[in-house]
Amino acid sequence: MSSEIMSLITFVESYLTWLSSMSGELATFGLLIAFLVLSALELNCPKRSLPLKQLRQSYQTNIGLFIFNSIVISLLAATPLLMVADRYSDRGLLSYVSNPAWKALLSFLVLDLLLYSWHRISHNFDGLWMFHKVHHNDPYLNVSTAFRLHIVELLIITVLKSAYIILFGVDKTMVVTNETLLTLFIMFHHSNISFRGEKRLGQVIIAPYLHRAHHSTERIEHDTNYGAVFSIWDRLFGTLTEREPLEVGIKNSSPQTLLGLIKFGFTAASPMPAPVYEMDLNLKSMIAEAAYYKAEKRAFKPGNEMRDWLEAKREIIRMVYGDKYIRQQPNDSDCSSMQRPFTLC
Repeated sequence: MSSEIMSLITFVESYLTWLSSMSGELATFGLLIAFLVLSALELNCPKRSLPLKQLRQSYQTNIGLFIFNSIVISLLAATPLLMVADRYSDRGLLSYVSNPAWKALLSFLVLDLLLYSWHRISHNFDGLWMFHKVHHNDPYLNVSTAFRLHIVELLIITVLKSAYIILFGVDKTMVVTNETLLTLFIMFHHSNISFRGEKRLGQVIIAPYLHRAHHSTERIEHDTNYGAVFSIWDRLFGTLTEREPLEVGIKNSSPQTLLGLIKFGFTAASPMPAPVYEMDLNLKSMIAEAAYYKAEKRAFKPGNEMRDWLEAKREIIRMVYGDKYIRQQPNDSDCSSMQRPFTLC
């Protein structure tokens, strides 16, 4: 593991040195080529077979959202960052690092940690999830999903990156390099592909199989694997999972058009789902005993067994988990038609 990390660091150092000589136009051209290559791989050897009609709509919506965001942010969101870097690159914490390669590597690592932190926060606060859920609602995960970002979220990220540039004194060359690398990795891990050695690669970076879990419809899975490039942050902070999701996207229907997604970001986030508790034998015994005493009070008159059981269940659950959990549950009177956290019916 340590030898793989050192090899990756050496590769990144040499790659960053090469990228530093690239112009913005060449970087954009390189990203376009990478996008086309990954798209071709998805079509020819996909990890999951996706319906072409829906996949085409996903591409159209995501690319349309990217173009809209680019116009608002002024071309690929890099222009305002370059303006900030042009003014503040001669100061900041990185000015104390003399080696250019190490300076570039440190700037990239700090940026990746910043994005990990932001990503994790976006999943834990409804006000931020409101906009971030736009990125998650693509039911056909593919390379173009990398560009499915709500304009408000993109604006916030741009502000955060600007603060990072000012604090660390990141120059224009490193900004172009970092944005190019980030976009490459983000397109890569959204790709609907799989390959030999993917899990070994996932020990260091976010590979497609790791990010698929992050796009799961199940919250226990999509609240994991927050990394943009390196998986070491998820390993370090205990947010890594290696599950293969059954479905991707978000539960319930949501818009899949450009204007629909922009409006969708301004709709209130759904409340956090109530926790699903497993009933152990002790809890079942408590409910059964309480139901028995209720039946005893009415001299075991037949016809009220279900009512006794449900009333006893609500009383015991309230006693164990509190009133808040009870209020989050559907009405027990229609036990046959609801999705229950307990198998009681």
